Amino acid sequence: MTIRVLLADDQAMVRTGFGLILAAEDDIEVVAEAVDGVQAVELTARHRPDVVLMDIRMPRLDGLEALRLLRRPGVAEPPQVIVVTTFGDEEYVHRALFGGACGFLLKDSGPALLVEAVRAAASGEALISPAITVRLLRHFRTSAAAPAAAPGAELSARETEVVTLVARGLTNAEVAARLHITVGTVKTHLTRIQNKIEARNRVEIAAWAWESGLMNS
Repeated sequence: MTIRVLLADDQAMVRTGFGLILAAEDDIEVVAEAVDGVQAVELTARHRPDVVLMDIRMPRLDGLEALRLLRRPGVAEPPQVIVVTTFGDEEYVHRALFGGACGFLLKDSGPALLVEAVRAAASGEALISPAITVRLLRHFRTSAAAPAAAPGAELSARETEVVTLVARGLTNAEVAARLHITVGTVKTHLTRIQNKIEARNRVEIAAWAWESGLMNS
């Protein structure tokens, strides 16, 4: 199955670079390019991409507001959105973390990580650049916006291991290899963890791990 991707960035060089990298992959197709958030929302409705690579700072409508519109309740088959950022955007990325983004990449992450992030998003997983995971989530670990653990919820030893690895930016496949379990088992653990801590996705699981102090123990 071909993964349909929309690129949203106001810098033509970034769109061109990402487009060339993704076009080289047999299973990925760039279906549209947007120069701002308004166009990103319009083109998403028209082309129905599986994944949107979204810059944050764009004219007319920034990436955070575009993300909110694309992932708002009631939207039929919303795309997976990967936020592309720089270290200078930490506050914005933290807001996007709870706005429905499924992954975060630095613009200089390199071709391999870009392709891996798109494939992970299309399969329902999330990939966060390890540098972003450690620096961003540790910085905001005391934020009151983090999802709170459900009353009486307790993670098992194995669930704690899974949460810790997810919080360090590992994909499901990497977690499975590290713990010597199957990818299916990892997904089962993540579903149970989401229910226990009332997180919507693995990105919020990672945020919860840092902000609850689990990563400091």
